Amino acid sequence: MSTHNLEAIFKPKSVALIGASVKSGSVGAFATRNLQQSGFPGQIMFVNPHLASLDGRAVYPDVASLPEGPDLAVIATPPDSVPGLITELGARGTKAAIIITAGFGELGQHGKALQQATVEAARPHGLRLVGPNCVGVIVPQIGLNAGFSHLSPPQGDLAFVSQSGAMVTAVLDWAAPQEIGFSHVVSLGDMADVDFGDMLEYLADDSNTRGILLYIEGIQQARKFMSAARAAARTKPVLAVKVGRHAESARAAASHTGALAGSDAVYDAAFRRAGILRVLDTEQLFDAVETLARTGPQQGERIAILTNGGGPGVLATDALIDLGGRLAKLSPETLARLDAVLPKTWSRANPVDIIGDAPGTRYTAALDALLDDAAVDAVVVLNCPTAVGDPIEAARAVISTVEAARTKRLAGRNVFTSWLGQHSAEPARQLFAAAGVPTYETPDEAIHGFMQRVQYRKNQELALQAPASRAEPERYPLDIEAARQAIHRALAAGRTWLDSEEVIALLAAYAIPTPALRIARDATQAAQVAGDIGFPVALKIRSPDITHKTDVGGVALNLAGPEQVHQEAIAMLQRVRVTSPTAVLSGFTVQQMVLRPGAIELIVGVTDDSTFGPVVLFGHGGIAVEALNDSTLEFPPLNDALARAQIARTRVWKLLQGIRNRPAADITAIAETLVRVSLLATDHAEICELDINPLLADAKGVLALDARIRVREATMPAAARLAISS
Repeated sequence: MSTHNLEAIFKPKSVALIGASVKSGSVGAFATRNLQQSGFPGQIMFVNPHLASLDGRAVYPDVASLPEGPDLAVIATPPDSVPGLITELGARGTKAAIIITAGFGELGQHGKALQQATVEAARPHGLRLVGPNCVGVIVPQIGLNAGFSHLSPPQGDLAFVSQSGAMVTAVLDWAAPQEIGFSHVVSLGDMADVDFGDMLEYLADDSNTRGILLYIEGIQQARKFMSAARAAARTKPVLAVKVGRHAESARAAASHTGALAGSDAVYDAAFRRAGILRVLDTEQLFDAVETLARTGPQQGERIAILTNGGGPGVLATDALIDLGGRLAKLSPETLARLDAVLPKTWSRANPVDIIGDAPGTRYTAALDALLDDAAVDAVVVLNCPTAVGDPIEAARAVISTVEAARTKRLAGRNVFTSWLGQHSAEPARQLFAAAGVPTYETPDEAIHGFMQRVQYRKNQELALQAPASRAEPERYPLDIEAARQAIHRALAAGRTWLDSEEVIALLAAYAIPTPALRIARDATQAAQVAGDIGFPVALKIRSPDITHKTDVGGVALNLAGPEQVHQEAIAMLQRVRVTSPTAVLSGFTVQQMVLRPGAIELIVGVTDDSTFGPVVLFGHGGIAVEALNDSTLEFPPLNDALARAQIARTRVWKLLQGIRNRPAADITAIAETLVRVSLLATDHAEICELDINPLLADAKGVLALDARIRVREATMPAAARLAISS
């Protein structure tokens, strides 16, 4: 990753447009107009062999004829001409080029070859490339519009970086009536050179940029992106829209983990770990920017709702619960204080309904009481129009209260507002905007703004986490060599799935507990080893060709004696030969039957994402794991805090806390298992899929009841696969 020569793109002293044109409606004509009319103070040079002048400016026939080598070149000529032009420009000392031209990597082998030739032509000169197939670059502060967008936005402090040129023009069109300005607008196109990682590194240090907005279709260099994103997000808000949320490509994966870890879920994990706030569309993107701009850091997530109407309070509560938020429990002191200043008919609970006739003084008294309650981390204030209440007066009262509180007690707590309606609410919204108090049209939008703040804080905390330290061998005892031997035995035998003994050996090497297991070659031996283990036992078919044994009738549970084991083994062979006639059968595994009533079935796994490398999955396990769809991903290696945060993101987290007199599960043991599995992934590049399902969890600890591990020959060192190196 490097910002080398990016200054030539964003602060050039001279620009040459190659392919300048007067042809109406052409890309070259739009680019010519934008360069001339945007107010760029530096030298502008046009290149076109068929024109002598253009709007009073000299036009040069080729790059060699230019009076000097431009800092920045904008290329709008046919794709076959581009590699040669880059060679000529590099020889003239040009440091950057924006390639508007399409017809490269998106158009088959010839286009890909042209793109590679362009990159190779630029490399000897250190010449940076934006594009190809892009709309261009806009830097309003210096009057630069180097592209063919239909609008030139005003100067602002938001940077917008997009892979999609169409989204650039759409966002500019949307932002114009909103009077939203930009520090930079960058269309990356095919990202032959300059990509999101480069832009994040550059914009993180740009003093004119307050926030960075990303429109992402896909990431090419994951480690570069993650490193730059984590650094940028520490200094300013970074928000992203990622399209393609519903890709189904992972559904054909052989393991549960592979099926659950679809590409969009991996991007979710990447954004969380980088400290980026993800939103669903461009409108949410700009709403989130305003929320982050008008609020301070949010330290907690317990919220109080203050309203002059019961209905809006219920709407806000529903939205809060839907988004996983928490209502604050008001202290007895706060309730008593509110009793003293509110009508007897007030709700006496959170949401705090101060009744429809509430004047500004009632808003002030109630908001003061809530902000003084240590159990309240934020307040959403609502107002619905009534015949006896003045929304402007109420707004002014809230603004005065917030301004007074900012200096003495509001650190880490925020106030969000929503004045419902249009006619009477719009002037109040203008007052809030002028005072820097976040305001929204509806209660659920206000709650969403608060939850964006909460999620942003959580993501920032994740971004600062360091991986597990190997300086704690007593906590994480590992036998890396024993695990390596188990993996290499399978590969040497030409197998991609580890057999049961190898799985047990690998898990044992990382101190992940499993039940006792024996191998039997036939039904008679299965009955014998079952007696050695002790009844009851579980019997499973043994085959390198069968991954999900339950699906083919290859599992029998709670077998109570040797005769039952023998009979079931014979019946199982017959069933499996019918359901999987081509599978190679190599006997049975006999496993101690674990009797842990009340234990919760979890899934822990690893899969190797094609972009981001290994990811660790945790969720609600069992045979219906895909149907439950209660899982979350994290990047290895984990530490205890990352593992606990991953567990807490799932719905099964509530079950793990204990319900109906059932004691809480051992969260420490679950978190340590996640850390150990993550270390397996970081230590062994051969592991491409790992499923522990179910991992039983209760107050006694955890037990890996069943596991599958797929391996392949490593093509790179294990550490090189990781999206996060430190």
